[in-house]
Amino acid sequence: MRSAEHSLSWRRTELVFLSLLWCALFPYNSIVGSEEQSQQCKLFPGSMSLPVLEKKGDIILGGLFSLHDMVVEPSLSFTSTPPPTFLSSSRFNFRTFRWMQTMIFAIEEINRDGKLLPNITLGYKIYDSCSTPHQALKAAMELVGSEKGSGVEETQSKDTCPGHVPAVIGDGGSTQSLNVLTLDIGHSKIKLPRGFSFIKVSYFSSCACLSNKKEFPAFLRTMPSDFFQVRHALVQLVKHFGWTWVGVIAGDDAYGRGGANIFLGACVAFQEVIPRNRAQTTLSSIVSKIRSSGARVILVFAVEQDAAALFDEARRDGLTEIQWLASEAWSTAAILSTPKRHHHILQGSMGFAIRRAHIPGLKDFLLRLHPSSPDALADPFLIPFWEEVFQCSLGVQAEGQEHNVEVKPPCSGAEKLGNVTNIYSDVSQLRISYNVYKAVYAIANALKDMRSCIKGKGPFPQQACPDADNIQPWQLLHYIKQVKYLNSIGDETKFDENGDPPAMYDLVNWQLRDGEMEFVTIGKFDETTTVGKQKLQIQEHIIVWNGNQTKIPLSVCSSICPPGTRKAIRPNFPICCHDCVLCTAGEISNHTDAIECVHCLPEFWSNAERTACIPKQVEFLSFSDTMGITLMAISLIGSFCTCVVALIFSCHRITPIVRANNSELSFLLLFSLTLCFLCSLTFIGRPSEWSCMLRHTAFGITFVLCISCILGKTIVVLMAFKATLPGSNVMKWFGPAQQKAIITFCTLVQVIICTVWLVVAPPTPHQLMPRESVLVILLCDEGSAIAFALVLGYIGLLACLCLLLAFLARKLPDNFNEARLITFSMLIFCAVWIAFVPAYISSPGKYSTVTEVFAILASSYGLLGCIFAPKCYIILLRPEKNTWKHIMSKAATDKF
Repeated sequence: MRSAEHSLSWRRTELVFLSLLWCALFPYNSIVGSEEQSQQCKLFPGSMSLPVLEKKGDIILGGLFSLHDMVVEPSLSFTSTPPPTFLSSSRFNFRTFRWMQTMIFAIEEINRDGKLLPNITLGYKIYDSCSTPHQALKAAMELVGSEKGSGVEETQSKDTCPGHVPAVIGDGGSTQSLNVLTLDIGHSKIKLPRGFSFIKVSYFSSCACLSNKKEFPAFLRTMPSDFFQVRHALVQLVKHFGWTWVGVIAGDDAYGRGGANIFLGACVAFQEVIPRNRAQTTLSSIVSKIRSSGARVILVFAVEQDAAALFDEARRDGLTEIQWLASEAWSTAAILSTPKRHHHILQGSMGFAIRRAHIPGLKDFLLRLHPSSPDALADPFLIPFWEEVFQCSLGVQAEGQEHNVEVKPPCSGAEKLGNVTNIYSDVSQLRISYNVYKAVYAIANALKDMRSCIKGKGPFPQQACPDADNIQPWQLLHYIKQVKYLNSIGDETKFDENGDPPAMYDLVNWQLRDGEMEFVTIGKFDETTTVGKQKLQIQEHIIVWNGNQTKIPLSVCSSICPPGTRKAIRPNFPICCHDCVLCTAGEISNHTDAIECVHCLPEFWSNAERTACIPKQVEFLSFSDTMGITLMAISLIGSFCTCVVALIFSCHRITPIVRANNSELSFLLLFSLTLCFLCSLTFIGRPSEWSCMLRHTAFGITFVLCISCILGKTIVVLMAFKATLPGSNVMKWFGPAQQKAIITFCTLVQVIICTVWLVVAPPTPHQLMPRESVLVILLCDEGSAIAFALVLGYIGLLACLCLLLAFLARKLPDNFNEARLITFSMLIFCAVWIAFVPAYISSPGKYSTVTEVFAILASSYGLLGCIFAPKCYIILLRPEKNTWKHIMSKAATDKF
């Protein structure tokens, strides 16, 4: 069905275009008589001219206004003269009728004042474009046909089509303006010949496409382009309130589609089009889309008639709690605000409207109309207007209207416009009317400048001035582009290079007061605002939102990501649809909707909320933590045990078991073991330069001293056995002095190594700051890995030598032979330090220090336990074995 309607509409449009083209090429067909030619210019054979409101003048201005919201086209049989077009009086637009009257008011004001155009009177020819493209085209062609010098072949007298129209005020809708300028047939566009062009100054066509001067060089407007409204004003409004999930609904025309395509201010939840036939099924589908999308803010970029159809369907469907954003086409439309059925839906709506102004004297001018006035008969629009206002009949009908007009009671004659309150007489919201007013004055000022041209200083080739008595549209176009004046209201009117005025809007809010909807100005947008100031200014405290709420509605695809999280885009979803992902450890985000998390500096770490970087926790082997306390206790216990052993040996120093094992070396060994236990304490605590140097050197030197004493004991035991052989005097080379020399020499080597180490590359405190860790690990850097290896290697060399000698002396004939004990102790010592190396390398953080301390304590306990524990056992618990007889008897027994 819709396809058939579209095909018929296209067919009619094609017919109109062909008829108009025929009129342009052959305006005076032989069918029309010469007498008829002299009286009327006809569009095509057998047609009737459209209704026109006109007034004579020296210069005639055209006017196009959509006084009716629909037109009923006759059925075309192509076999007889087509009947006249029937304009449906039931859809008479009072608002547009006020615009038309404002044009007449401005013209009469200029004529009455006489200062702007002295000795010149302006006239007008005004047509009804009926809110339809082809009707607007018909009206435009009527104006073209009346233009002198338009390029139409003038075979008759120049008075045949009197009334030169150099400029036209109109049309209102962008689609109508486009069709006047360019006619669509299929997918191709046929531009009207240049000879037909005149200047068009529109008061309500806002499509950004009309700013293209290559396509439309003679088009100007007092209505800002949608580019400024959408790309700047609406985008800033949406961003200001944080709406990132906005639905867009457009009308199926150049205005709606063009505006919707420009809107890039938010993540568009959906984009739907209101069909031209406003089918309820399609509107119902749009309402369902609104519900399912989750968007709370919906931009409706459509003319008021399309918006009304949408809101009617939303009301039927019970769609509430939607914050509607209005384009300027319906932001102050009375047909939406007057019916109370829309109040609960549209309360709180917000949109941009053309700047409001007060035009002195306009209201009295509007109320002057009456069917009994002398000019009423010449006004074809007054009767339908009057009958629509008072819902009565004046008894005047147009031809072909009988079967379509509903029966109304006759008018009494006492009706007065002043007694009726409607949008026509309401001058509190003069916005588009003000645009009409400015358009008339812009043309008048251009005519003034044109007539003020000084000969020889003109703007045209060879400094020529225009012929004021024969106005050419292209010459007038030059002057109107240069117009810049202050009107009586104090506003400046001018056009930019695209023929557009400065973009200035009022931000209006629909608020219910005493049961009536009012348009409350809550802000403004001024594109001319100087740099550094906000172009959009909003008074948020006076805004009433949908549902009479005072809290800003939230319209987002995804909730706002709080600090500490980042946005993760959902695959196959618009960019504003995201998930909130917690920042990983070591990263933060300190504002909402962070795109990415920021790494903390190496010495900082994220807090638990991931909102701030805090200093990392310093970690080292402390005296206060459990591990440090445990190792310290073990170290002190080992030192205490060593001191106890030394005390026992001191108390029993004259006993055979003590004297038989070289008591001097035993006491020196116990002293070195005490130092070994105590040197582990230097590894506990906060590393400093002194502690780092002390811990490694003290460890290296004390352990070499300890191993040197064991080495001396082992050599003495081994040499003592050799001395018992007949003729041997080897003991003179391993007496007490030689033993001390061996110990001193071995220890001195380690002292030299450590001294060189401290001078060349000493150990220093070092901060280990891994990015993936919350800790700053304080360690002692060895400084020189070679020196550290030499210290450990030298200890290992002495330990291996001790182990070898003790192994050789393990079967010597002595009941208390220390070689066996030394062998066991060296085996434990070597096993501990061999295991230490990989454990130290693989241990993280402070545990490498713990490993080193554990190795020191384990090896020290091994030496103490293996060498001295058996002797203390005999001294304290088996004193009967602590005799020379027992020792010698064992030795004698072994000899035989």
